[in-house]
Amino acid sequence: MKKIINQLLPFIKKFKRHVFFNVLFNLLYAFFSALAFISLIPMLNVLFDKTTAVKEPPTWEGIFKIKAYGEQLLNYKVSSYLENGNAQMALVIAIVIVISTFLLKNMFGYFAMQHVMYLKNGVLTDLRKTMYNKIIGLPISFYSKRQKGDVMARILGDINEMQNSFFIILELIVREPATIIFSLIMMFTISWELSLFVLCFIPVAGFLISRIGKSLKKNSLKAQQESGRLISIVEETLTGLKIIKSYNAEGIFKSSFITSADKILKLRNKIGLKNNLAGPVSEVLGIATIAILLWYGGKLVLVDKVIEGTVFLPFMGLAYGILTPAKAISKASYKVKNGMAAADRVFDILHEENSMPDLPNATTLERFNHNISIENISFKYDEDYVLKNFSVEVPKGKTIALVGQSGSGKSTIANLVTRFYDVNEGRISIDGTNIKNITKHSLRNLMGLVTQDSILFNESIKNNILLGKPDATDQDIIEALKIANAWEFVKDLPQGIETNIGDSGNKLSGGQKQRLSIARAVLKNPPIMILDEATSALDTESERLVQDALENMMRNRTSIVIAHRLSTIQNADTIVVMQKGKIVEQGTHTALMAENGVYKKLVDMQSFE
Repeated sequence: MKKIINQLLPFIKKFKRHVFFNVLFNLLYAFFSALAFISLIPMLNVLFDKTTAVKEPPTWEGIFKIKAYGEQLLNYKVSSYLENGNAQMALVIAIVIVISTFLLKNMFGYFAMQHVMYLKNGVLTDLRKTMYNKIIGLPISFYSKRQKGDVMARILGDINEMQNSFFIILELIVREPATIIFSLIMMFTISWELSLFVLCFIPVAGFLISRIGKSLKKNSLKAQQESGRLISIVEETLTGLKIIKSYNAEGIFKSSFITSADKILKLRNKIGLKNNLAGPVSEVLGIATIAILLWYGGKLVLVDKVIEGTVFLPFMGLAYGILTPAKAISKASYKVKNGMAAADRVFDILHEENSMPDLPNATTLERFNHNISIENISFKYDEDYVLKNFSVEVPKGKTIALVGQSGSGKSTIANLVTRFYDVNEGRISIDGTNIKNITKHSLRNLMGLVTQDSILFNESIKNNILLGKPDATDQDIIEALKIANAWEFVKDLPQGIETNIGDSGNKLSGGQKQRLSIARAVLKNPPIMILDEATSALDTESERLVQDALENMMRNRTSIVIAHRLSTIQNADTIVVMQKGKIVEQGTHTALMAENGVYKKLVDMQSFE
C-alpha cells in the first residue's frame, strides 16, 4: 500500500488543493456526524420534560469551556420558554438545532465528495496520459514479447479499476476513522462503560475481515491478467476476421474466448464471494454489539438509573454511527485490494525502462550530406543471429536494393537503419556519426518509410497523409497524391481527400492503400527513403503506376529498397543479394545477371527477363 501511494504522490501533488479541501470537509463531516446525534438530546429532553432548569444566562469562560457554555445557553433559552408555558417554541428551537446539524453534516459531505471527484478524475487522467506517452515511447522490441490486448487492458481496464476502488482510500484514512474518533469522544463524555462495549467490537471485526480478504489481491491480479488476454483475443479476431471466416476457424476462436471468459467468471466469483462477506460479517458483529448495548444500557437506565433514557437513545445513535463507518472501512478495504492489484499492473508499465533511450549528449542531425555506412553488424531478435557481419555503404543520391528469399534479413536492415532495434555488434553511421549517438527524432526525421503492410488509420485521407508533414496545404497533399498515382481514385471519392477510409483503410483496395502510404512518404519529402517491399501488395497495373512514381521520387534521393518482386529494382545503382543474413552477391542488375549466380536464379524463378 505504502509503495503504491508513494508512486501516486507525483500525480497527486498537482491536485494538492483538492486533497486539502477533501480532508478538511471530511473532518467537518465527521464532526457534524457525531454532533448530529448529540443534538437530539435537547429535543428528547423537551419531549420527556427532562430539561435542566437554568435561571441565569451563562458567562463565557473561554474556548476550552465552550461545550459547557453551549449546554448552559441552550438550557437557559429552553427553560425560559418552558417557564412561560411556551413548550412548543422550546421544541422548535431543539428541532432547528437538529436540522441545522444534519444539514451541515450533509453539506460538508457533498463538498468532500466534489473535491475527491476532481482529485480522482484529474490524477487518473494524468496517469492515463503518462501511460500512453510511455507506451508510445517504448521501443518496438518491447511489444514483440507482449500481447497488445494486455497493454490495452492496463491503460483502459486497470486504470478504471483504480478509479473505482483505489481512491476510496481517502475515505479510509480520513472520513470514516474521523467519524469513529469524534463519535467515541462524545460517547465517552456520556458513558465510558457503554463506550468500552463498542470498542471491543472494532478489533474483533477487523481481525475477522482481514482473515477473509488475504487472497483477494492475488485473485484480482489473475482476473486482470486474464482480462488482458480476453482483449487480445477480441483484437486478433477483428484484425484477422477474413482469415478466420475463410478457414471456417470461428469455432477455434470461440473456444479460446469462452475459455478465457470462463476463467474470468470463476475469478470474479471468488472475488465477489469474499467482497460480499465483508457486509454480512460486519453487520452480524454490529447487531451483536447493539444487542449487548441494549441489554447493558437498559439495565443502567431502568435498574441502576445512572443514565437518563433521553441520553441513552442518542448514545445508541452514536454507537450505530461507529458501526456504519466500520462497516464501510471493511468493504472499502476489499475494493482497495482490487485497486492495488490494478495499480501494480499500471506501474509495471510506467516503470518499464526504455532499452533504447537517446544518449544524454545525443546529436541532433539536421541534414544528410554524404552516406549511410553499415559496418560489420550482427543482430538477433532472440537466440539465433538474423544478420552476421553484414556491411554495405549507401552513398548519398544512390539507390541500394536488398533482395533475397524470405528470412534472409532484408527487412531487419530497415528496422536497424530506422533504429527500431539496436545492433548487437558493429555499427550503423550517417555521415560518420553512429546512429546511437543521434536523437531518434532527428534520425527518423530524415527518413521516409513505406512498409509492405499499408498501415493506415481510421481517419480521412488528408489526415493520414498529413502524418508526413502536419503543416502541409491541401494543394501539397494533392501533389503528393499525384506523384504516388493515387489522385486518380481519390478525386472520384464522394468527399475527396476528406473521405474517411475506415479501420486500417478497409474501404480501399490493397493497391489504393499502398499508394496512399507512398503519398504520405512523398509529402514528407525526406532525403532518405526506405521502401520495405513497398510494391508487393499491388496488382500489375498499380505496380506499374507506383513504380513510375517511386522512380520519380527516388531520383537524386538516397534510397534503400527491400524488394521481393525483382522487376521493381532493376534500375538500382547496387543490388545486394542476401542469404541467411549474409551478402552472397552484389552489383548492378546487368552484372549480376552475367554472373549467373543466386540473383539470376531468383530472377528466373519469377520468370523475369
